[in-house]
Amino acid sequence: MSAMSAAKTNAGNFFEDFAVGQVIDHATPRTVTEGDRALYGALYPTRFAVGSSAEFAASVGLAPHPVEELVGFHVAFGKTVPDVSLNAVANLGYAECRFHVPVVPGDTLRTRSEVIGLKQNSNGRTGVVWVRSTATNQRGEVVVDWARWVMVHKRSADSPAPETVVPELAPVVAAEDLVVPSGLDFTAYDVAAAGAPHRLGDYEVGERIDHVDGVTLTDAEHMMATRLWQNTAKVHFDTGARPDGRRLVYGGHVISLARALSFNGLANAQLVAAINAGAHVAPAFAGDTVHAWSEVLDAAALDAPGVGALRLRLVATRGRDESMTLREEGAYVDGVLLDLDYWALVPR
Repeated sequence: MSAMSAAKTNAGNFFEDFAVGQVIDHATPRTVTEGDRALYGALYPTRFAVGSSAEFAASVGLAPHPVEELVGFHVAFGKTVPDVSLNAVANLGYAECRFHVPVVPGDTLRTRSEVIGLKQNSNGRTGVVWVRSTATNQRGEVVVDWARWVMVHKRSADSPAPETVVPELAPVVAAEDLVVPSGLDFTAYDVAAAGAPHRLGDYEVGERIDHVDGVTLTDAEHMMATRLWQNTAKVHFDTGARPDGRRLVYGGHVISLARALSFNGLANAQLVAAINAGAHVAPAFAGDTVHAWSEVLDAAALDAPGVGALRLRLVATRGRDESMTLREEGAYVDGVLLDLDYWALVPR
């Protein structure tokens, strides 16, 4: 019997395999289907009317019926994993994420990334890689683009450190740079169908909203979700990939859970327009119960008829944080899982 060969398999890129300016075309274009919408609703307690009702979506100018923005994001993000984060320690953050053209069933997404920064960590065994990724549909239209940074293992601690390049990323997407989907019109918005009467002017900057409900994570569900997005990172599936033998929950799974929970209090935050910043503050595992609360950071009236935007900080916690405390003495309080700053489109 011949010896085992790994010559044709993909072990993923290690830190020393990246170079600033490197462009990666990610494999396996993915066609979005109605099945993705159904599975998304089965995995996350989402009830936002645009993603749930073709009739409601058409009434606000969105036909054919789009899937929720995070479906497109997860599909696009999953394409990057085999090349960018297969050997990751952790995904660290996001910036400058904008949603452009809505994704509808039948759209085929593919993703390309450019390496925009590198910094070896002081331990000499890992480094941080910054990439800017762009997902396009079958017509070549940009669906979503974003920057993220991820901590990646080195192949060898003896490999020399690259020149440090830390990119300058905007702390927030300006309201005037938000992309409003073509045809979106909230002037005849049906608050009864949407599930809440609250419009742009009903929210105040600084207001905090407890989303009340919680969801307990299970290994079966988070692994099913991660496979749905074709995310192949070992830490999500293989108990041998981490020293503690636990499967790490994909950070995007926590984002979607928190976004779905935010319906209770933000039912009219119908569309995610941009992600300004995001940090996976602590790891999540099966058995953790995720709760969420939001803080209103800013509000803006947009040019589209009847459309406004709320800038929101969405915080996911392990267990319910009734005090809604995020930081103490400059550090995150224990139990914070996610700190996500994003813009949502709302009726005004």
